[in-house]
Amino acid sequence: MANRGRCMGASGADVYARENHRHGIYWMLLTMFLFVSMDTVAKYLTERFTVTQVVWARYMFHMLLLFAWLGPSTPWVLRTRRLGLQLVRSLLLLLTTFFFFTALSFMALVDASVIMFIGPIVLTVLAALILREHVGARRWSGVIVGFVGTLIVIRPGTSMVQPAAIFAVAAAGCYALYQITTRQLSYSDAPLTTLSYTAVVGALFSSFAAPFGWIWPDAEGWALMALVGLIGGLGHFCVIKAFQAAPAAVVAPFGYSSIVWSTTFGFLIFGDLPDVWTIFGGAIIIGSGIYILHRERVRGRDAGAP
Repeated sequence: MANRGRCMGASGADVYARENHRHGIYWMLLTMFLFVSMDTVAKYLTERFTVTQVVWARYMFHMLLLFAWLGPSTPWVLRTRRLGLQLVRSLLLLLTTFFFFTALSFMALVDASVIMFIGPIVLTVLAALILREHVGARRWSGVIVGFVGTLIVIRPGTSMVQPAAIFAVAAAGCYALYQITTRQLSYSDAPLTTLSYTAVVGALFSSFAAPFGWIWPDAEGWALMALVGLIGGLGHFCVIKAFQAAPAAVVAPFGYSSIVWSTTFGFLIFGDLPDVWTIFGGAIIIGSGIYILHRERVRGRDAGAP
């Protein structure tokens, strides 16, 4: 009977874990929808306003909405054990936003999104160089294959707008560093604290650049700028919920669902469709990224085995 009880308990724990994993996946799918929606509105705004102005709106309205929600508890939420790392992390995300929005002002939504998929590849390289994590031959092979896929998408030496592709690659690199600092902060600060610093630092620093080339928005412009901040804040809340519900190895591969939304929105709103080389290279990048995530899950399982 005791053994039976243990089996039932283990089975119940497995069901609970699977349920949490399913919730985490749902949160991640919603996250990707929100982030691509934000990028779509941002790309539309960059056709009317400067990139720095759109970046400012993304963080300023995010901060205002967050503080309105937190209310009197805001000072307590901003207490951090690692102020320097919080500032570095927030600046990295600000740079990611600036580089990616700049790429969007020149490139099709889906093309820029595909290049951003090299994030897990760059993260693996930086984890080996910065965190001194061991990266085996299999994960290095995934990095090399992903790099080949990136070259296929960018196609150096062709008529593709090179500066735009460089901005997208720079955004992916900054985002990988941002993920590393996020991982380091997860051991010391609460997710809401980290989310708050993201909004505050982004709003403050972008406010210095926004006045240069400022174009005064009309009512529609203000509404869309507020929408960018709202969607950005909701997206970050959803990604926090996703990683709270399930391990990164479970939910991270579903980040690639953004390709569906970026292709759909790009076609419906901007009339853009990816060419065959972008599709081919993107498939290679996505495949290598999923393989790298799989190897990280295997490595984590082996490390935790008794």
